[in-house]
Amino acid sequence: MLVIDGLGWDLLRAHPEEAPFLNSLSGGPLSAGLPATTATSLGSLSTGLPPGGHGLLGVQVAVPGTGRLLNCLRWQDELAEPAEFQPAPTVYERAAEDGVATSYIALGLYRDTGLSRATTRGANHIAASGLGQLVAQAEHALRLGDRSYVTVYHADLDSTGHQFGCGSPHWRHQLRFMDLLAERIAAVLPPGAALYVTGDHGMTDPTERVDADTVPELAAGVAMLGGDARCRYVYAEAGAEHDVLAAWRETLGDQAWVASREEAVAAGWFGPVVPAFLPRIGDIVAIPFTDLAIVASEREPWLDRMVGMHGSLVSAEQLVPLVTAVRE
Repeated sequence: MLVIDGLGWDLLRAHPEEAPFLNSLSGGPLSAGLPATTATSLGSLSTGLPPGGHGLLGVQVAVPGTGRLLNCLRWQDELAEPAEFQPAPTVYERAAEDGVATSYIALGLYRDTGLSRATTRGANHIAASGLGQLVAQAEHALRLGDRSYVTVYHADLDSTGHQFGCGSPHWRHQLRFMDLLAERIAAVLPPGAALYVTGDHGMTDPTERVDADTVPELAAGVAMLGGDARCRYVYAEAGAEHDVLAAWRETLGDQAWVASREEAVAAGWFGPVVPAFLPRIGDIVAIPFTDLAIVASEREPWLDRMVGMHGSLVSAEQLVPLVTAVRE
Protein backbone atom coordinates (compact mmCIF):
# COMPACT_ATOMS: atom_id res chain seq x y z
CA MET A 1 0.00 0.00 0.00
CA LEU A 2 1.35 3.40 -1.02
CA VAL A 3 -0.10 6.24 1.06
CA ILE A 4 0.46 9.62 -0.58
CA ASP A 5 -0.36 12.25 2.02
CA GLY A 6 -2.69 14.88 0.57
CA LEU A 7 -3.68 12.96 -2.56
CA GLY A 8 -7.37 13.72 -3.05
CA TRP A 9 -9.51 12.01 -5.67
CA ASP A 10 -10.73 15.27 -7.20
CA LEU A 11 -7.18 16.60 -7.42
CA LEU A 12 -5.88 13.40 -8.99
CA ARG A 13 -8.58 13.32 -11.64
CA ALA A 14 -8.05 17.00 -12.40
CA HIS A 15 -4.36 16.45 -13.26
CA PRO A 16 -4.05 13.62 -15.81
CA GLU A 17 -0.94 15.17 -17.37
CA GLU A 18 0.91 15.34 -14.05
CA ALA A 19 -0.23 11.86 -12.96
CA PRO A 20 -0.66 9.71 -16.07
CA PHE A 21 0.26 6.44 -14.35
CA LEU A 22 -2.05 6.87 -11.37
CA ASN A 23 -4.90 7.98 -13.61
CA SER A 24 -4.42 4.89 -15.78
CA LEU A 25 -5.03 2.48 -12.88
CA SER A 26 -8.36 0.86 -12.10
CA GLY A 27 -10.22 1.94 -9.00
CA GLY A 28 -12.27 4.78 -7.63
CA PRO A 29 -12.82 7.11 -4.68
CA LEU A 30 -13.10 6.36 -0.97
CA SER A 31 -14.37 8.63 1.79
CA ALA A 32 -11.69 9.61 4.29
CA GLY A 33 -13.94 10.16 7.30
CA LEU A 34 -14.21 13.15 9.63
CA PRO A 35 -12.08 15.05 10.05
CA ALA A 36 -10.30 14.57 6.74
CA THR A 37 -6.84 14.85 8.20
CA THR A 38 -3.68 12.77 8.47
CA ALA A 39 -3.79 11.48 12.04
CA THR A 40 -7.43 10.45 11.73
CA SER A 41 -7.07 8.76 8.36
CA LEU A 42 -3.88 6.93 9.34
CA GLY A 43 -5.81 5.66 12.35
CA SER A 44 -8.54 4.30 10.08
CA LEU A 45 -6.09 2.80 7.57
CA SER A 46 -4.19 1.09 10.38
CA THR A 47 -7.18 -0.32 12.26
CA GLY A 48 -10.01 -0.67 9.74
CA LEU A 49 -12.18 1.42 12.07
CA PRO A 50 -13.96 4.75 11.55
CA PRO A 51 -12.64 7.72 13.57
CA GLY A 52 -15.06 7.14 16.44
CA GLY A 53 -13.74 3.59 16.78
CA HIS A 54 -10.03 4.34 17.08
CA GLY A 55 -10.20 7.73 18.84
CA LEU A 56 -7.67 9.69 16.76
CA LEU A 57 -10.36 12.26 16.13
CA GLY A 58 -8.34 15.14 14.74
CA VAL A 59 -5.09 17.06 14.80
CA GLN A 60 -5.79 18.57 18.22
CA VAL A 61 -8.16 16.83 20.61
CA ALA A 62 -8.81 17.14 24.31
CA VAL A 63 -7.11 14.75 26.69
CA PRO A 64 -10.08 14.15 29.00
CA GLY A 65 -9.60 15.24 32.58
CA THR A 66 -6.44 17.27 31.93
CA GLY A 67 -7.66 20.57 30.52
CA ARG A 68 -5.11 20.13 27.72
CA LEU A 69 -5.05 19.44 24.01
CA LEU A 70 -3.07 16.64 22.41
CA ASN A 71 -1.54 17.34 19.02
CA CYS A 72 -1.84 13.89 17.47
CA LEU A 73 0.84 14.65 14.87
CA ARG A 74 3.52 15.90 17.27
CA TRP A 75 2.31 13.90 20.31
CA GLN A 76 4.27 15.90 22.87
CA ASP A 77 2.25 14.87 25.89
CA GLU A 78 3.35 12.27 28.41
CA LEU A 79 -0.25 11.98 29.68
CA ALA A 80 -1.36 10.28 26.46
CA GLU A 81 0.26 6.86 26.10
CA PRO A 82 -0.20 5.95 22.40
CA ALA A 83 -1.23 2.34 22.97
CA GLU A 84 -3.83 3.46 25.49
CA PHE A 85 -5.04 6.51 23.59
CA GLN A 86 -5.52 4.31 20.49
CA PRO A 87 -6.04 0.81 21.94
CA ALA A 88 -7.49 -1.02 18.90
CA PRO A 89 -5.29 -3.72 17.36
CA THR A 90 -3.55 -2.56 14.19
CA VAL A 91 -3.62 -4.37 10.87
CA TYR A 92 0.11 -4.91 11.29
CA GLU A 93 -0.36 -6.70 14.61
CA ARG A 94 -3.16 -8.83 13.19
CA ALA A 95 -1.19 -9.70 10.07
CA ALA A 96 1.96 -10.53 12.03
CA GLU A 97 -0.04 -12.88 14.26
CA ASP A 98 -1.09 -14.69 11.09
CA GLY A 99 2.50 -15.11 9.91
CA VAL A 100 2.60 -12.19 7.46
CA ALA A 101 5.82 -10.16 7.22
CA THR A 102 4.74 -6.57 7.90
CA SER A 103 6.80 -3.49 7.06
CA TYR A 104 6.26 0.26 7.25
CA ILE A 105 8.59 2.35 5.08
CA ALA A 106 8.90 6.09 5.67
CA LEU A 107 11.28 8.74 6.96
CA GLY A 108 13.27 7.48 9.92
CA LEU A 109 12.13 10.38 12.09
CA TYR A 110 8.61 8.92 12.14
CA ARG A 111 9.73 5.61 13.66
CA ASP A 112 9.24 6.30 17.36
CA THR A 113 6.67 9.10 17.32
CA GLY A 114 3.49 8.79 19.32
CA LEU A 115 1.40 8.69 16.16
CA SER A 116 3.48 5.83 14.75
CA ARG A 117 3.20 3.92 18.01
CA ALA A 118 -0.56 4.45 17.93
CA THR A 119 -1.04 3.41 14.29
CA THR A 120 1.79 1.12 13.17
CA ARG A 121 2.33 -1.20 16.12
CA GLY A 122 3.43 -4.60 14.88
CA ALA A 123 5.19 -3.36 11.74
CA ASN A 124 8.90 -3.52 11.06
CA HIS A 125 9.87 0.13 10.50
CA ILE A 126 12.29 0.65 7.64
CA ALA A 127 13.79 4.10 7.13
CA ALA A 128 13.94 5.70 3.69
CA SER A 129 14.76 9.33 3.06
CA GLY A 130 14.28 9.68 -0.69
CA LEU A 131 12.17 8.37 -3.57
CA GLY A 132 14.81 5.91 -4.71
CA GLN A 133 15.22 4.57 -1.19
CA LEU A 134 11.46 4.14 -0.84
CA VAL A 135 11.34 2.02 -4.00
CA ALA A 136 14.38 -0.06 -3.05
CA GLN A 137 13.17 -0.67 0.49
CA ALA A 138 9.72 -1.63 -0.79
CA GLU A 139 11.28 -4.06 -3.26
CA HIS A 140 13.24 -5.63 -0.39
CA ALA A 141 10.34 -5.74 2.08
CA LEU A 142 7.96 -7.36 -0.40
CA ARG A 143 10.28 -10.37 -0.52
CA LEU A 144 10.86 -10.84 3.21
CA GLY A 145 8.30 -13.59 3.67
CA ASP A 146 6.01 -15.95 1.81
CA ARG A 147 3.31 -13.35 2.46
CA SER A 148 4.14 -9.69 2.95
CA TYR A 149 2.14 -6.59 3.80
CA VAL A 150 4.09 -3.40 3.14
CA THR A 151 3.08 0.23 3.59
CA VAL A 152 5.04 3.05 1.98
CA TYR A 153 4.22 6.55 3.23
CA HIS A 154 5.25 9.86 1.65
CA ALA A 155 4.31 13.30 3.00
CA ASP A 156 5.68 15.91 0.61
CA LEU A 157 2.57 16.43 -1.55
CA ASP A 158 0.66 17.47 1.57
CA SER A 159 3.37 19.76 2.90
CA THR A 160 3.75 21.37 -0.54
CA GLY A 161 0.02 22.03 -0.66
CA HIS A 162 0.01 23.55 2.81
CA GLN A 163 2.86 25.90 1.93
CA PHE A 164 2.00 26.87 -1.64
CA GLY A 165 -1.57 25.67 -2.21
CA CYS A 166 -2.91 22.74 -4.21
CA GLY A 167 -3.54 25.11 -7.12
CA SER A 168 0.15 26.02 -7.36
CA PRO A 169 2.82 24.93 -9.86
CA HIS A 170 4.79 23.64 -6.86
CA TRP A 171 2.00 21.19 -6.03
CA ARG A 172 1.65 20.03 -9.64
CA HIS A 173 5.38 19.37 -9.94
CA GLN A 174 5.31 17.40 -6.69
CA LEU A 175 2.42 15.32 -8.02
CA ARG A 176 4.60 14.33 -10.99
CA PHE A 177 7.14 12.84 -8.58
CA MET A 178 4.40 10.97 -6.70
CA ASP A 179 3.18 9.51 -9.97
CA LEU A 180 6.73 8.37 -10.73
CA LEU A 181 7.05 6.86 -7.25
CA ALA A 182 3.90 4.79 -7.76
CA GLU A 183 5.04 3.68 -11.21
CA ARG A 184 8.46 2.58 -9.94
CA ILE A 185 7.00 0.62 -7.01
CA ALA A 186 4.60 -1.12 -9.39
CA ALA A 187 7.58 -2.04 -11.56
CA VAL A 188 9.35 -3.90 -8.72
CA LEU A 189 6.35 -5.91 -7.50
CA PRO A 190 7.08 -9.62 -7.29
CA PRO A 191 4.76 -11.97 -9.21
CA GLY A 192 1.38 -12.28 -7.53
CA ALA A 193 1.67 -8.98 -5.66
CA ALA A 194 -0.67 -5.99 -5.84
CA LEU A 195 -0.05 -2.31 -5.27
CA TYR A 196 -2.85 -0.23 -3.76
CA VAL A 197 -2.42 3.55 -3.87
CA THR A 198 -4.47 5.80 -1.65
CA GLY A 199 -4.39 9.11 0.20
CA ASP A 200 -5.47 10.31 3.62
CA HIS A 201 -7.42 13.41 2.54
CA GLY A 202 -7.83 15.88 -0.28
CA MET A 203 -7.15 19.60 -0.08
CA THR A 204 -8.58 23.02 -0.92
CA ASP A 205 -7.16 26.54 -0.88
CA PRO A 206 -9.61 28.58 1.26
CA THR A 207 -9.90 32.20 0.19
CA GLU A 208 -11.45 33.60 3.36
CA ARG A 209 -10.35 33.64 7.00
CA VAL A 210 -12.23 34.17 10.24
CA ASP A 211 -10.07 34.54 13.34
CA ALA A 212 -11.40 32.86 16.47
CA ASP A 213 -8.82 34.75 18.55
CA THR A 214 -9.99 38.21 17.50
CA VAL A 215 -13.73 37.85 16.82
CA PRO A 216 -15.37 38.38 20.24
CA GLU A 217 -18.41 36.26 19.40
CA LEU A 218 -16.18 33.24 18.69
CA ALA A 219 -13.93 33.75 21.71
CA ALA A 220 -16.52 34.20 24.46
CA GLY A 221 -16.96 31.19 26.73
CA VAL A 222 -14.32 29.09 24.94
CA ALA A 223 -11.90 27.20 27.17
CA MET A 224 -9.93 25.41 24.41
CA LEU A 225 -9.98 25.44 20.62
CA GLY A 226 -9.03 22.16 18.95
CA GLY A 227 -9.25 20.52 15.56
CA ASP A 228 -7.95 22.71 12.78
CA ALA A 229 -9.12 25.36 10.33
CA ARG A 230 -11.53 23.17 8.35
CA CYS A 231 -12.93 21.15 11.27
CA ARG A 232 -12.99 22.98 14.57
CA TYR A 233 -13.58 21.47 18.00
CA VAL A 234 -14.76 24.11 20.46
CA TYR A 235 -14.46 23.15 24.13
CA ALA A 236 -16.69 25.47 26.12
CA GLU A 237 -16.26 26.67 29.66
CA ALA A 238 -18.48 24.84 32.14
CA GLY A 239 -22.06 25.99 31.78
CA ALA A 240 -21.39 28.00 28.61
CA GLU A 241 -22.05 25.26 26.06
CA HIS A 242 -25.46 26.54 24.96
CA ASP A 243 -24.30 30.15 24.58
CA VAL A 244 -21.15 29.17 22.67
CA LEU A 245 -23.13 26.97 20.30
CA ALA A 246 -25.58 29.79 19.63
CA ALA A 247 -22.79 32.32 19.06
CA TRP A 248 -20.88 30.10 16.63
CA ARG A 249 -24.08 29.32 14.73
CA GLU A 250 -24.99 32.98 14.50
CA THR A 251 -21.50 33.96 13.33
CA LEU A 252 -20.78 31.11 10.91
CA GLY A 253 -24.22 29.77 10.04
CA ASP A 254 -24.12 30.56 6.33
CA GLN A 255 -20.55 29.30 5.88
CA ALA A 256 -20.19 26.26 8.13
CA TRP A 257 -22.09 23.36 9.61
CA VAL A 258 -22.17 24.03 13.35
CA ALA A 259 -23.45 21.29 15.65
CA SER A 260 -23.26 20.21 19.25
CA ARG A 261 -21.22 17.11 20.03
CA GLU A 262 -24.42 15.16 20.55
CA GLU A 263 -25.86 16.28 17.22
CA ALA A 264 -22.65 15.48 15.33
CA VAL A 265 -22.41 12.00 16.86
CA ALA A 266 -26.11 11.29 16.26
CA ALA A 267 -25.67 12.33 12.62
CA GLY A 268 -22.92 9.71 12.23
CA TRP A 269 -20.17 12.19 11.34
CA PHE A 270 -17.53 10.04 13.08
CA GLY A 271 -19.11 6.62 12.68
CA PRO A 272 -20.02 4.79 15.90
CA VAL A 273 -18.11 6.47 18.75
CA VAL A 274 -16.61 4.50 21.64
CA PRO A 275 -18.13 6.15 24.76
CA ALA A 276 -14.72 6.81 26.33
CA PHE A 277 -13.74 8.83 23.24
CA LEU A 278 -16.71 11.22 23.35
CA PRO A 279 -15.00 13.91 25.49
CA ARG A 280 -12.22 14.17 22.89
CA ILE A 281 -14.73 15.76 20.51
CA GLY A 282 -15.48 19.43 21.14
CA ASP A 283 -18.70 20.52 22.80
CA ILE A 284 -19.30 22.26 19.47
CA VAL A 285 -18.11 21.06 16.05
CA ALA A 286 -17.78 23.66 13.26
CA ILE A 287 -17.09 22.50 9.69
CA PRO A 288 -16.81 25.08 6.91
CA PHE A 289 -18.50 24.14 3.64
CA THR A 290 -17.48 27.34 1.82
CA ASP A 291 -13.97 28.67 1.13
CA LEU A 292 -13.59 29.56 4.80
CA ALA A 293 -10.77 28.77 7.20
CA ILE A 294 -11.39 29.16 10.94
CA VAL A 295 -7.96 30.26 12.12
CA ALA A 296 -6.60 31.33 15.51
CA SER A 297 -3.83 33.83 14.86
CA GLU A 298 -2.59 34.06 18.45
CA ARG A 299 -2.76 30.39 19.43
CA GLU A 300 -1.89 28.91 16.04
CA PRO A 301 0.10 31.40 13.93
CA TRP A 302 1.55 28.53 11.90
CA LEU A 303 -1.93 27.52 10.72
CA ASP A 304 -2.86 31.05 9.69
CA ARG A 305 0.07 31.02 7.27
CA MET A 306 -1.06 27.89 5.40
CA VAL A 307 -2.45 28.16 1.89
CA GLY A 308 -3.83 24.65 1.34
CA MET A 309 -6.04 23.12 4.05
CA HIS A 310 -8.27 20.11 4.68
CA GLY A 311 -10.53 18.50 7.26
CA SER A 312 -14.07 19.31 6.10
CA LEU A 313 -16.92 17.13 4.87
CA VAL A 314 -16.83 18.59 1.35
CA SER A 315 -15.94 16.12 -1.39
CA ALA A 316 -12.69 17.88 -2.37
CA GLU A 317 -11.32 17.07 1.08
CA GLN A 318 -13.20 13.85 1.83
CA LEU A 319 -12.63 11.78 -1.30
CA VAL A 320 -9.33 9.95 -1.78
CA PRO A 321 -8.35 7.41 -4.44
CA LEU A 322 -8.01 3.69 -4.12
CA VAL A 323 -6.35 2.54 -7.34
CA THR A 324 -4.62 -0.75 -8.00
CA ALA A 325 -1.80 -2.26 -10.05
CA VAL A 326 -1.34 -6.05 -10.05
CA ARG A 327 1.71 -8.07 -11.11
CA GLU A 328 0.54 -11.35 -12.59
